[in-house]
Amino acid sequence: MNKNSLDMTEGPIVAKLMAFSVPLILSNILQLLFNACDVIVVGKFSGDESLAAVGSTSVIINLLTNLFMGLSIGTNVVCSNFFGAKKSKELNIAVHTAIFLSIISGIFLTVIAIPLVKPILILMSSPEDVFPKAKIYLKIYFCGMTSTMIYNFGSAVLRAKGDTKRPLLILILSGILNVVLNLIFVILFKMDVTGVSLATVISQTLSAFLIIFLLMHEPDDFKLNLKNLKLNRDIVIKIVKIGVPAGVQGIIFSLSNMVIQTSVNSFGKIAVAGNSASQSLEGFVYISMNSIAQGTLTFTSQNLGAGKISRIKKVIFYSQMTAFLFGLVLGNLIYYFAKPLLSLYTDTPESVAVAMVRMKYICTTYGLCGLMDCAANLIRALGHSMTPMLITLFGACGFRILWIFTVFRIPEYHSLDSIYVSYCFSWVVTYLILMSVYFFIFKKELKNSLK
Repeated sequence: MNKNSLDMTEGPIVAKLMAFSVPLILSNILQLLFNACDVIVVGKFSGDESLAAVGSTSVIINLLTNLFMGLSIGTNVVCSNFFGAKKSKELNIAVHTAIFLSIISGIFLTVIAIPLVKPILILMSSPEDVFPKAKIYLKIYFCGMTSTMIYNFGSAVLRAKGDTKRPLLILILSGILNVVLNLIFVILFKMDVTGVSLATVISQTLSAFLIIFLLMHEPDDFKLNLKNLKLNRDIVIKIVKIGVPAGVQGIIFSLSNMVIQTSVNSFGKIAVAGNSASQSLEGFVYISMNSIAQGTLTFTSQNLGAGKISRIKKVIFYSQMTAFLFGLVLGNLIYYFAKPLLSLYTDTPESVAVAMVRMKYICTTYGLCGLMDCAANLIRALGHSMTPMLITLFGACGFRILWIFTVFRIPEYHSLDSIYVSYCFSWVVTYLILMSVYFFIFKKELKNSLK
């Protein structure tokens, strides 16, 4: 087997799960560090309005990109299955289909997203003093969507064979470029949010170029030949079957978060700035847990292809406990050191106070979110992508939206505390439903079909 591959169908489960997840965790932490650099630079050198403008846009970006990010999840599952089953021809066709699909997705996103920026900002009641900068940032950001999609689909292809190390190296290089350009554009040229967004687009383009370069020089079935780029109908259907429900789930999450962001916006730019700073720090905890969930997805998909159901059963416990512990320990550590960490983002005491309110509820209980993500990915990897989507729709998103339109409307509960506590309850509700579905519906089905 190629040195950059990781066969998850053999050997110790925990060791291989960590060998896959740790580089992915580092990749995601670096990604967040570089994203945090965007927020920190504009917050320190351009003020709270720019901080709020950049920080509050993540909900909109996620809303418009999650469907296509879901397709990259479908790519990972399909390629992992072929890799585990050792179906060389199908695997190579899937690689070419995935990259071509990423290019189409990126172009389509740019075309539809830019005209929607202003209406969505208006719909979210973006504060007047934040609106112009948020609009500029988003329009430039969405110009780089093709590069973003190529990198994400390409990384999903490499993860299918357990390769998370080289995407990490790509991220390091592009991230360093992003930081350097941020400092030059914002501090030296005084370009404010325009400079931050341009730096992001340029660094994303480097990532796309490098991921394509790696795939073109692969020695195995993952080798990419640009002349062979085309869509294979059967492969597209497989990717869409897994990816669209995953993407729709992401969109629904984004819609519920948009409702919450709109509620936060109603408290003014100080609340938006504090909320943005807290979200940036929380991201470091979330991606650690989510990397374990991604490991669950690839691990399960490879073993499903190889027909090794016993290993799939074991990863249920290992992945969930690992994700929960990561969330519990890291979340509480960040909350303990919250004030000095938040000072990196803003010097405004009121913004720090708002961020502390959010972190009190989110960071201390974040392990619950890790359990939920692992449970959803386990079911998704087994080919039942629609089910976790529906459960998430009603268990997490529906709960939060219902909370905002009921409990939050009660005068004595019309507060930031009330908004943030809804997250904790939604994680518990969704996780319990997901695991109930697995144990009472899918367990017997899998046992009979995969003996």
